[in-house]
Amino acid sequence: MSDVNIRLECLRPAERWVQPTGAEIREVLHLAGLTGGQAARTLGLGAKGDRTVRRWVGEDSPIPYAAWAILCDLAGLGPIWKGQG
Repeated sequence: MSDVNIRLECLRPAERWVQPTGAEIREVLHLAGLTGGQAARTLGLGAKGDRTVRRWVGEDSPIPYAAWAILCDLAGLGPIWKGQG
């Protein structure tokens, strides 16, 4: 069980979105049931995609909104790009 909460500002449409922390990315991967390698393949990141995911989790590079939105949807958080009303 994780103690990480995903901030609401990370679950908004792109124009109002706030970059998630590495811990929030890790939590979304966990909720989606994906390893870094599985996430990389799912997102079509290519041969070194697992390294890219590690860089996002390690906060060495920002996660693109589109990748985050797909992962959130796979994690059961819904289509964040549509907004919450």
